[in-house]
Amino acid sequence: METTKRNLWIGIGVVIAVVAIVALIGIIALRPEPELLTGEVEANEYRVSNKVPGRVDTFYVHESQHVKAGDTLVYISSPEVDAKLTQAKAARAAASAQSSKAANGARQQQIASAYEMWQKAKAGVDIAKKSYDRVQALYDKNVVSAQKRDEAEAQYKAAVATANAAKEQYEMAREGAQNEDKMAANALVMQASGAVSEVEAYMNDRFLVAPCDGEVAEIYPKRSELVGTGSPVMSILDMSDVWFTFSVREDLLQGLSVGQEVEVRIPALGDQTYKAKVTSVRAMASYATWRATKTNGQYDVKSFDIKIVPVGEIPGLRPGMTVILQQR
Repeated sequence: METTKRNLWIGIGVVIAVVAIVALIGIIALRPEPELLTGEVEANEYRVSNKVPGRVDTFYVHESQHVKAGDTLVYISSPEVDAKLTQAKAARAAASAQSSKAANGARQQQIASAYEMWQKAKAGVDIAKKSYDRVQALYDKNVVSAQKRDEAEAQYKAAVATANAAKEQYEMAREGAQNEDKMAANALVMQASGAVSEVEAYMNDRFLVAPCDGEVAEIYPKRSELVGTGSPVMSILDMSDVWFTFSVREDLLQGLSVGQEVEVRIPALGDQTYKAKVTSVRAMASYATWRATKTNGQYDVKSFDIKIVPVGEIPGLRPGMTVILQQR
C-alpha cells in the first residue's frame, strides 16, 4: 500500500516537472527576439571641381592617399586662359599709354606750334587795327565811303577773334587734357587691370587643391581627358566627420531620441561594441516609407532616418561598413 502511494506521488511529481519544463520551453520559444537595426557607415564627402575648362595634365595624388588641406591635387592645362591673359595685358598696356598721354599733356613741339600761331594772329590784329584806323580817318574826312570803313572794321574784328582763338588753343596745349579726360583714362587702366587680375585668378584655379584633411576616395577623369567648368575631378572623404545612418520604423523608435546614447556593433571590426549618440531623427519621404503593421492594414507606420555619431574614434572604420544596433 505504501509502495503504491509512493509511486503515485512520484508519478505526479514527474508529470508536474514535465509540464513545468514544457511551459518553460514554450516561454523561451515564444519570447520575441530583440530587433536588430542595420545601418551603414557614412562620411562627409567633398567633390573637387574645376572652374577652368581644360585638359587634365597632371595628377599629384592617387586614390586612397591621405592629403592635407591645401595640398595640390591636379593641374588642368588651359591654353585658352594663357591667350586671354596675353590679351588682357595688352589691353592694360594700351590703357596705360592713353592715361600717360592724358597726364603728360601735349608735346613741347605742339605747344610751341600753338604759341607761334597765336603770335601770328596777334600780328594780324596789329595790321588790321592800323588799316582800320587809317580808313576811319579818311572816312571822317569824307574821302572813303562808309562801306570801305565797315569792311576795314570787320577785318579788324575778325583778326581779333582769330587771335583769341589761337590764344585759347595755346592755353589748351600748355595745360594738357581736362581732368575729366584724365579720370576717364585712369578708369580705363583700372578696368584693364581688373581684367588681368580676373584672368590671373583663373590661372591659379588651374591647380586644384584639397579643401580639407582627408582621403582621396575616387578620381573620375583620366589623364589628358577634357573637363568642363564645374565638372567633378575627384572626391575627398573627411574621415574626421563620420556617422551611422539607419532607416527605422516609427514603432521601433523607442529609446532612439536625440541625445540618447546607444551601443552599436560593426561586424567588419569584430564583436566589440561601441558607444554612439543619436544626433538626428528625421522623417523620410512618405511615398516610400509607409507600410502596414498588420495584414488587414488597420494602421500604417512611417520610417525615419536616424543619424548616430560615434563617441570617440573607432580605428579601422570605413564608409560603407555595416552597423548593427540592437534594440533593448
